[in-house]
Amino acid sequence: MRIGILGASGRVGTSLVELIVSNPGLELAAALVSPGSKLVGKPVAGSSIEYRPADAAMKSHCDVMIDFSTPQASMALQDAIGLKNIPVVIGTTGFSAEDDARLSACCAHRPMLISANFARGFEAFRLNVLGFARMMPEGEPRVTETYHARKKAEPSGTSRLLAGQIEEARSAVMGFAAAKTPITVFREGDTVGINAVSFDLGSAEARFTYQVHTLSAYAEGAIAAAQWLISGHREPRRYALADSLAAR
Repeated sequence: MRIGILGASGRVGTSLVELIVSNPGLELAAALVSPGSKLVGKPVAGSSIEYRPADAAMKSHCDVMIDFSTPQASMALQDAIGLKNIPVVIGTTGFSAEDDARLSACCAHRPMLISANFARGFEAFRLNVLGFARMMPEGEPRVTETYHARKKAEPSGTSRLLAGQIEEARSAVMGFAAAKTPITVFREGDTVGINAVSFDLGSAEARFTYQVHTLSAYAEGAIAAAQWLISGHREPRRYALADSLAAR
């Protein structure tokens, strides 16, 4: 499987590149970075290609693109691909509502799997949280996240996803709009990622916690999603991570 990486110099992008070049069953077809990156023109260790700006992406044949970049770079990639049927896995977060609508429109031309968190096991964690929210809608939820100290202090895409879906689940059961689910943010040292959801039941509390130990968890999950996306000739549309796990 020939894979192109957009955001190859980022934290997850670097882990993806390392995982691909060390796996004999995978081939790095493109390592795309911003035009101002100091890596432009430098060779990728263990590979025969060089880091280069994303605007040159379509000169390489890729079986699939994996995007862990920025909303701006991600949308520029979609523009560069145009109508081409190139499968894309997107782990970038922070899209505006307008950007998200544009991504959905692009799915008419190619299969795209979009998720806020590709770490292995996260999807099972999310589904269990939502299951509890539906069974115990009276529980007052709170989403908590802890990431490394260099990450922005605003809630991550993962936390916003969890909070929004918890609100939807509780609202559907109660028959009226649930209150906003609060998000508490912590930044500590080199923490890779800890996501927790608690439900205050008054006389008791339920807590669900998911912790990522290494960045390779995100990279492994994204590659597994990419392998699923190009298998079976998926039709052009928008896919969620749950789709790739449904057959398990």
